[in-house]
Amino acid sequence: MDFEIRKERKPQGPKKLARERAAYFQLMQQGVSGREACRILGINRRTGQRWSNGRNPSGREKAAPSITTVVPPSVPSRYLRVDERIHIADRLREKAGVRAIAAELGRSPSTISREIRRNRTDGTRGQWHYRPHAAQARADARRPRPKPRKITSDSELRDAVQAMLDEKWSPEQICHALRAQFPDRPEMHVVHETVYQALYVQGRGQLRRELAGALRSGRARRRPQRQANCRQPRFTTPMVMISERPAEAEDRAVPGHWEGDLIIGKEGKSAIGTLVERATRYVMLLHLPGDHGAEAVLAALTSTVQTLPAQLMRSLTWDQGSEMGRHGEFTLATDIPVYFCDPASPWQRGSNEHTNGLLRQYFPKGTDLSVHDPEHLAAVADQLNRRPRKTLGWETPAERLHKLIAA
Repeated sequence: MDFEIRKERKPQGPKKLARERAAYFQLMQQGVSGREACRILGINRRTGQRWSNGRNPSGREKAAPSITTVVPPSVPSRYLRVDERIHIADRLREKAGVRAIAAELGRSPSTISREIRRNRTDGTRGQWHYRPHAAQARADARRPRPKPRKITSDSELRDAVQAMLDEKWSPEQICHALRAQFPDRPEMHVVHETVYQALYVQGRGQLRRELAGALRSGRARRRPQRQANCRQPRFTTPMVMISERPAEAEDRAVPGHWEGDLIIGKEGKSAIGTLVERATRYVMLLHLPGDHGAEAVLAALTSTVQTLPAQLMRSLTWDQGSEMGRHGEFTLATDIPVYFCDPASPWQRGSNEHTNGLLRQYFPKGTDLSVHDPEHLAAVADQLNRRPRKTLGWETPAERLHKLIAA
């Protein structure tokens, strides 16, 4: 590598020795010693040492950061690079604030604050210094994986966790119990994720594999879950999400907004559709004798809602089950818009979920639901609609619906 070294060294204004400084760090990245790099560039060795320690070429002027520093491609971009740490040291000596440094580097202020707190060098009398290359060495030392697990390295902690698991305690209960039993011993404190990892990692000596049976899920392996925002669209017809549902449906002031779902029978081979009106908790049941696919649900749902008066046909909220794959055709046939809940958010149909729990008294889990004829479904719905409800001031859903329609 050839560098143009000026024979006449004159002050260069605000960018004093900027090119030499960038070239100096390039040579250092290539393995050239500091002394040899200073000789090649024709600079004083003390100047090179100041740059290595994160100091500016002069006491008050700010030097241009080494933007041209070669960064190995194996270093993830989420980690601070050595040139960024040098820039932090330079700006700290100029009394710059954390937010100003973060803005210059395009980083979060919390990233810069955490970097200074973790990698600074503490001195006497409460003083500290931030040395970029020492900080880089500390960060590199922390990075290698895997690291020794806390439960593995501490036999007392492992025995305590194991004893609580034998008592069928959940990892979260264990976490809080350890903090209560050993308030002054932080080495005995763990978060529940540490216990989960110890259970699910096989053959590494943390806890016996059979203790995974102590977990209420009964699983010996962790089940990965996709993030909601990474899921593929379920239907060809675009869904209208619950966030776009009218406000009148949210406050339950106007009748006619329904929530729907299916309760599933033995081995998933039979089902009953459920509809609950949000304002009155009025229940209607759908007869699905054959299957509960999209076509069968469309036919049963359309024929059921068409028996309602017009003022009770305002909207329908459903989850993202495949049985609603033909929701577009349902809207065209009935003029009722369908709104879909967010993934894994059953509380957005709270009335329907509660009603499904009540219906299990009549249709227990693990039974064949296809044996119930339409007359029996209507009798069950009528019994629920004549049951007083605390949420309605001890009125029945039928009474509240009649009052709202009359009003």
